[in-house]
Amino acid sequence: MESVEKAVQAVREQLPGMKLLENEPMSRHSSFRIGGPARALAFPSDVTGMTKLCAILKEHGVAPYMLGNGTNILFPDEGLQDLFLVSTERLQKIFLLPDGAVYAEAGVSLARLAAFAQENGLGGLEFAGGIPGTVGGGCIMNAGAYGGELKDVVESVVFLYVPDQGLYEIANADCGFGYRQSVFQKKAGCVLLSAVFRLTPDDRQAISERMQELSEKRREKQPLDLPSAGSAFRRPEGHFAAKLIEDAGMKGYAVGDAQVSEKHAGFVVNRGNACSHDVYDLMMHVRNEVYRQSGVFLEPEIIILPPEYHLEDKSPKLKGNVVFPTAHAAE
Repeated sequence: MESVEKAVQAVREQLPGMKLLENEPMSRHSSFRIGGPARALAFPSDVTGMTKLCAILKEHGVAPYMLGNGTNILFPDEGLQDLFLVSTERLQKIFLLPDGAVYAEAGVSLARLAAFAQENGLGGLEFAGGIPGTVGGGCIMNAGAYGGELKDVVESVVFLYVPDQGLYEIANADCGFGYRQSVFQKKAGCVLLSAVFRLTPDDRQAISERMQELSEKRREKQPLDLPSAGSAFRRPEGHFAAKLIEDAGMKGYAVGDAQVSEKHAGFVVNRGNACSHDVYDLMMHVRNEVYRQSGVFLEPEIIILPPEYHLEDKSPKLKGNVVFPTAHAAE
């Protein structure tokens, strides 16, 4: 706590032009519309600002907690007074590289990325058009939908490694992509800055039609009219979480204003005034009932903060060591 206070003061003094919100309600930065005040939430305006900020945080022994669009996080109502949150919201550069690949910074929304690809006659990102997250968050969790995943189109990722303040570029093959996972979830201190996407030239109209078809499927099947954090649980091997939840009689089950969606049992929605404990208690009960009736253990896809809220992590661990390439000098 004391180190965070010193870091806040240092950022105020050394980076006076940086937007820094103190005691900011995280309900304003969460798709769930849930969450109490965070002690600090910074918004670097570019990659240089991000590196300077992280250098200050490192000096004070504070690890940045990165935030994209807050679309898969449950923030506690009690707030987060011992975390220094850093948003990628202002990292918004996106352009075509000379070889036709797409470069996008971490704060670019996946919807904007997909639209940019379509406008330039590049296919392969149609599935991402309705995913509410960002490039940074999407790469960290290998976001996907309707049979497509970012691992299929990411060529490389650039990140800042906070412990040595180096900038690194890592190829797709070294990202450890799997179902809703990447090596960045296992290697602490990685701040994703940008990614390069290798796509396939295609007819703009054909791409648009595929995107529209997927958009209609989302509207038909998903509870887009209520705040949520997307899929509440990961897909268990050989099963579908939504079917297991529905078969367990949990569709429509509610704790306070948190409810298993009546439209899609894989979603937990906020009917108006849900608190973090409502969501947590609901997820615990659903998980227990599914396990009791089917023997299948559901793992949360939603990130639950603070750490002591975490449901037990049963996910497989990545094997082997992460080998980072030689650092590129920061400009």
